[in-house]
Amino acid sequence: MAVIVPGERVQLSTRVARITAPNPGMMTGPGTNTYIVGGERLALIDPGPDSEAHLATLLAAVGDRLRWILCTHTHHDHSPGARALKAATRAEVIGMPAPQHANQDAAFAPDQVLRHGDVLDCGAFTLRAVHTPGHASNHVCYLLEREKLLFTGDHVMQGSTVVISPPDGDMIAYLASLEALLMLDIVRIAPGHGHPIDTPHDEARRLIAHRLKREQKVIDAFGANNPATLDELLPIVYADTPERLHPVARRSLHAHLLKLEREGRVWQQGERWTLRI
Repeated sequence: MAVIVPGERVQLSTRVARITAPNPGMMTGPGTNTYIVGGERLALIDPGPDSEAHLATLLAAVGDRLRWILCTHTHHDHSPGARALKAATRAEVIGMPAPQHANQDAAFAPDQVLRHGDVLDCGAFTLRAVHTPGHASNHVCYLLEREKLLFTGDHVMQGSTVVISPPDGDMIAYLASLEALLMLDIVRIAPGHGHPIDTPHDEARRLIAHRLKREQKVIDAFGANNPATLDELLPIVYADTPERLHPVARRSLHAHLLKLEREGRVWQQGERWTLRI
């Protein structure tokens, strides 16, 4: 599999190209993928971070043909670039407003909000909004119906699992959104980070199984301490994860505990969680 090079245009089909932003890192992998869709009139999905270099690359790629800028969600590696791109092209910005939580692009101002099932008619192609809360409450995937290609943002990423970070991240919603993918007629996923995935339903099933296996590890970890604090559970539940990633894993652990609490399987008192036996 070819190495992803930031700034390099990669043609995924006659209608879809990928350009990756120069923001590689622990949370972004090779960088945030921006997708350019269309021909005479273009839609752009996830303009990425506020990066002058990435903006220049995108403007060179779209010329005067850009009409729509779609954002999957408002985390800082996906939507901030929309403002400068709109100012330069006057394209319409589409997405859901930022939720009132930390670590969101609060300045994101969509011209149009697509709800679940809404279709953006771009003439030669259509994009259908698929609301997929979980990683973020305002997360939307976009289905290129003609190609049965789903742009998944951070709902499904290639080569990595997604962090679920409360209070906006919700494990119950995330699992339900993965289940919803199984009902979609799709043949390929274009993720927000990494390479395309040609087995979309298998990938959704793998992620569901992974989360449920991790949930069982949370339950089993109470065998050592019950009640236990989040930080006492963390090295047990994520013993298979490098310690440098534990601060990030801690967020998903919290999301698992909140799911179990809503299901009546654990309860919280102060900083300690108790498994109901």
